[in-house]
Amino acid sequence: MEIRKEAVDGVMVFAPVGRIDSGSARDVEEALLPLFDAGAPVLIDFAALNYISSAGLRVLLLAARRSKATGVSLTLAGMSKAVDEVFRISGFDKMFTIEADRAAALTVKG
Repeated sequence: MEIRKEAVDGVMVFAPVGRIDSGSARDVEEALLPLFDAGAPVLIDFAALNYISSAGLRVLLLAARRSKATGVSLTLAGMSKAVDEVFRISGFDKMFTIEADRAAALTVKG
Protein backbone atom coordinates (compact mmCIF):
# COMPACT_ATOMS: atom_id res chain seq x y z
CA MET A 1 0.00 0.00 0.00
CA GLU A 2 1.29 3.37 -1.04
CA ILE A 3 -0.43 6.65 -0.21
CA ARG A 4 0.08 9.75 -2.31
CA LYS A 5 -0.99 13.17 -1.06
CA GLU A 6 -0.83 16.48 -2.87
CA ALA A 7 -2.54 19.85 -2.94
CA VAL A 8 -4.19 20.64 -6.27
CA ASP A 9 -6.03 23.93 -6.80
CA GLY A 10 -6.73 24.29 -3.07
CA VAL A 11 -7.94 20.69 -2.71
CA MET A 12 -6.10 18.03 -0.72
CA VAL A 13 -5.90 14.99 -3.00
CA PHE A 14 -5.42 11.67 -1.20
CA ALA A 15 -4.59 8.80 -3.57
CA PRO A 16 -4.19 5.29 -2.17
CA VAL A 17 -2.40 2.81 -4.43
CA GLY A 18 -3.05 -0.94 -4.41
CA ARG A 19 -5.35 -2.34 -1.74
CA ILE A 20 -7.07 -1.04 1.37
CA ASP A 21 -7.63 -4.08 3.57
CA SER A 22 -7.16 -5.10 7.20
CA GLY A 23 -3.39 -4.88 6.78
CA SER A 24 -3.35 -1.32 5.45
CA ALA A 25 -6.52 0.28 6.82
CA ARG A 26 -4.83 1.70 9.92
CA ASP A 27 -2.14 3.41 7.83
CA VAL A 28 -4.81 4.87 5.55
CA GLU A 29 -6.79 6.10 8.55
CA GLU A 30 -3.75 7.75 10.14
CA ALA A 31 -2.85 9.50 6.88
CA LEU A 32 -6.38 10.52 5.85
CA LEU A 33 -8.19 11.79 8.94
CA PRO A 34 -5.75 14.61 9.81
CA LEU A 35 -6.34 16.15 6.36
CA PHE A 36 -9.74 17.36 7.53
CA ASP A 37 -8.11 19.54 10.18
CA ALA A 38 -6.42 21.69 7.51
CA GLY A 39 -9.75 23.08 6.27
CA ALA A 40 -9.24 22.45 2.53
CA PRO A 41 -11.68 20.21 0.65
CA VAL A 42 -10.54 16.57 0.51
CA LEU A 43 -10.63 14.43 -2.61
CA ILE A 44 -9.92 10.72 -2.39
CA ASP A 45 -8.74 9.57 -5.82
CA PHE A 46 -9.24 5.81 -6.17
CA ALA A 47 -7.79 5.60 -9.70
CA ALA A 48 -4.86 3.45 -8.53
CA LEU A 49 -6.86 1.40 -6.00
CA ASN A 50 -7.82 -2.09 -7.11
CA TYR A 51 -9.41 -3.46 -3.91
CA ILE A 52 -11.17 -2.23 -0.78
CA SER A 53 -12.35 -4.44 2.07
CA SER A 54 -14.79 -3.79 4.88
CA ALA A 55 -11.85 -2.46 6.90
CA GLY A 56 -11.33 0.14 4.18
CA LEU A 57 -15.01 1.02 4.16
CA ARG A 58 -14.79 1.58 7.91
CA VAL A 59 -12.00 4.13 7.34
CA LEU A 60 -14.18 5.93 4.80
CA LEU A 61 -17.04 5.99 7.27
CA LEU A 62 -14.69 7.63 9.78
CA ALA A 63 -13.64 10.12 7.09
CA ALA A 64 -17.29 10.95 6.36
CA ARG A 65 -17.88 11.58 10.05
CA ARG A 66 -14.78 13.78 10.29
CA SER A 67 -15.88 15.66 7.18
CA LYS A 68 -19.26 16.37 8.74
CA ALA A 69 -17.75 17.35 12.11
CA THR A 70 -15.24 19.77 10.56
CA GLY A 71 -17.41 21.06 7.73
CA VAL A 72 -14.71 20.10 5.23
CA SER A 73 -16.10 18.61 2.03
CA LEU A 74 -15.17 15.08 0.98
CA THR A 75 -15.40 13.81 -2.58
CA LEU A 76 -14.46 10.41 -3.97
CA ALA A 77 -13.38 9.84 -7.57
CA GLY A 78 -11.82 7.45 -10.03
CA MET A 79 -13.29 4.18 -8.82
CA SER A 80 -12.53 1.01 -10.74
CA LYS A 81 -15.44 -1.22 -11.62
CA ALA A 82 -14.56 -3.57 -8.71
CA VAL A 83 -14.36 -0.76 -6.13
CA ASP A 84 -17.53 0.84 -7.46
CA GLU A 85 -19.32 -2.48 -7.10
CA VAL A 86 -18.29 -2.74 -3.43
CA PHE A 87 -19.66 0.77 -2.85
CA ARG A 88 -22.97 -0.03 -4.57
CA ILE A 89 -23.46 -3.37 -2.78
CA SER A 90 -22.68 -1.85 0.62
CA GLY A 91 -24.82 1.25 0.03
CA PHE A 92 -21.80 3.50 0.50
CA ASP A 93 -22.43 5.04 -2.91
CA LYS A 94 -25.37 6.90 -1.34
CA MET A 95 -23.23 8.29 1.49
CA PHE A 96 -20.63 10.10 -0.60
CA THR A 97 -20.28 12.53 -3.47
CA ILE A 98 -18.64 10.41 -6.15
CA GLU A 99 -17.25 11.77 -9.41
CA ALA A 100 -16.02 9.81 -12.43
CA ASP A 101 -12.41 10.95 -12.15
CA ARG A 102 -10.05 13.43 -10.51
CA ALA A 103 -10.60 16.10 -13.17
CA ALA A 104 -14.38 16.03 -12.72
CA ALA A 105 -14.04 16.16 -8.94
CA LEU A 106 -11.66 19.12 -9.08
CA THR A 107 -14.12 21.12 -11.18
CA VAL A 108 -16.73 20.65 -8.42
CA LYS A 109 -14.32 21.53 -5.54
CA GLY A 110 -16.61 20.92 -2.58
